[in-house]
Amino acid sequence: MTVSESLQFFYKENNFPNDGGESKDFFELKFKLFTLKLPNSQFRKDVIHIHDIQHILYNCDTTWKGEAFIAGWEIATGLWKRFPIGFFSLWAMGFSLVFYPKEVFRGYKAGINTKGIIDLKIDKKTLLKLSLSELKKMIKKDKQQKLNWITFLFWCFISEIFVLFPFLLFIVSVFYFL
Repeated sequence: MTVSESLQFFYKENNFPNDGGESKDFFELKFKLFTLKLPNSQFRKDVIHIHDIQHILYNCDTTWKGEAFIAGWEIATGLWKRFPIGFFSLWAMGFSLVFYPKEVFRGYKAGINTKGIIDLKIDKKTLLKLSLSELKKMIKKDKQQKLNWITFLFWCFISEIFVLFPFLLFIVSVFYFL
């Protein structure tokens, strides 16, 4: 099965548009009690297919549990270096650590031994023509690495800062104006 065919199946299974929402002006971020409607920026549109392919490669659903795995995986593969999309991954990792720390850890462990799809520097058309097995071979690192706990904990700390920053800013503002 090609990546393109797998994506179409994934989109249909998850009630997403055929392009994964790439052509939409907004996207929704669903939480238990509310949903945020956010602008679908160009940098997000350019990489959403890559994010969705990661869900397919690791058989992760689109719940926060699945997103937790993908966030950990993206940080381990170095997506954090890709400004500004890396901020989304850091924020998602920090948020997910609160509810699904095991999935973040599992994703991170899987990510240290793979290359990020974005780092393959393959254009979208070529990427979509690949078979899933070809893509899996391409992202597998030649030399397997062991988990470095200090690095993992560093990224956990940084990701929590990304999640807590708005709250910290609010608290500091309140004390400043009092």
